[in-house]
Amino acid sequence: MTITQLRYIIAVDNHRHFARAAEACFVTQPTLSMQIQKLEEELDILIFDRSKQPIVPTPLGLKILAQARKVLQEAAILEHMSKQIKGTFQGELRLAVIPTVAPSLLPRFLVEFNKAYPKIKLFVEEMKTSDMIEALRKDRIDVGIAATPLEEKGVVEKPLYHEPFVAFVPSYHRMAKDKFLLASEINPEELLLLNEGHCFRNSVLSLCNSINLNSEGIHMESGHFDTLVKLADKGMGMTLLPYLTGIDLNDRYKSYVKPIAEPTPTRQVSLIYSRAQLKLEWIEALGETIKKHLPKKVLQQPEHVVSPL
Repeated sequence: MTITQLRYIIAVDNHRHFARAAEACFVTQPTLSMQIQKLEEELDILIFDRSKQPIVPTPLGLKILAQARKVLQEAAILEHMSKQIKGTFQGELRLAVIPTVAPSLLPRFLVEFNKAYPKIKLFVEEMKTSDMIEALRKDRIDVGIAATPLEEKGVVEKPLYHEPFVAFVPSYHRMAKDKFLLASEINPEELLLLNEGHCFRNSVLSLCNSINLNSEGIHMESGHFDTLVKLADKGMGMTLLPYLTGIDLNDRYKSYVKPIAEPTPTRQVSLIYSRAQLKLEWIEALGETIKKHLPKKVLQQPEHVVSPL
């Protein structure tokens, strides 16, 4: 039995597919399959039911996988301890970022973080919050950036910044000449929303209290702020954006962005990680780097944080 074999069975459990697991482990599928088969023969246990698609663990396989995760976590502790003793920031840091944060946040700090910590190999992927929580629990990522509070058991939330909502109100709109908007004046019938599954959509729905999606009129949904902005500009309504997204728009679109009157609805964006996380120094370094590259407006304490749930 080897650590490599344990990593292979965890990869298959994560991906539920031998080819994708092999790709994730940077080996050929025959190599991965052969090593897993050797482990099964050594233990005299069938870990995966290969007759089902996607592949699923057998009842005994689930127990083996649970123990394998513990063994790999202990191995990671030993590896990380050796690096701490040497005083080096060297290794991999796996980061997930929600899609409504990634485009406006990642370009602000990634290059500087890589310059400051060249020996940390940062792997970044976009991930919805529900998938991020599962990835943390299964140790597929080390840290996430998500809208909080989430109040998930065993998950630490470390606030990074508080991002006000702003309104994108095109020139044709009835409120186009207003300097700012009152949240109570926003008509849900005119509001363009993100698709289900995005926490910012949940925050907007929470802000509006309730929106009757079956009522008359156009209720356009998209997975991207860019699409919502362009549709609003073409006369299909208005939309709400996070502050950093608003200030990243081109000059013409930026002229349509209006603040919302106090108490301004705001979302809290945090680093989230497991309580058992070993790479706390690296995560703290990541958080400090991010904060150094944010505008002062989002570093202020808000009056009204809107729930992402």
